[in-house]
Amino acid sequence: MTDSVTHRQHAIDYVEFAVTDLAEAKRFYGEAFGWQFTDYGPEYAGIRSPHGESAPEVGGLRRDTQVQAGGPLVVLFSTALEESVQAVTGAGGTVVNGPYDFPGGRRFHFTDPSGNELAVWTEA
Repeated sequence: MTDSVTHRQHAIDYVEFAVTDLAEAKRFYGEAFGWQFTDYGPEYAGIRSPHGESAPEVGGLRRDTQVQAGGPLVVLFSTALEESVQAVTGAGGTVVNGPYDFPGGRRFHFTDPSGNELAVWTEA
C-alpha cells in the first residue's frame, strides 16, 4: 500500500485475493476491469483502481498454490452490466450465476482463472 489515503475505523480497507498464477490474474483483472497493479516481487501485486496512477491501492493479489472456494463475496459496481459480462468472459472469466434481478438492480457472479468468485451489480 504505497499511496497515502485516509483510513476509516472498521471500514473495509483492503481486499486480498489468493491466485495460482499472478501474471494471469493481473492480465485478467486488467483486461476485464482496467485494474492497475504495483508489483512487490514475484509473489504479490497491489491492486489500484482504474482511476489512474494516483489512485490508492485497494487490495492485492497474493500467489498461492491453491484457491479455496467460499468466504466473503466481493461485489463490484458497473454502470453497464452487459458490457461487464462481456469483459469478464472476454478476459477468460466464467459467469457462474446470472445476470439476474434482485431488489434494487441486477447482478451476476463469475469466477476468475484461479477460481475466485466475485459479483458485479448495477442499479435498477
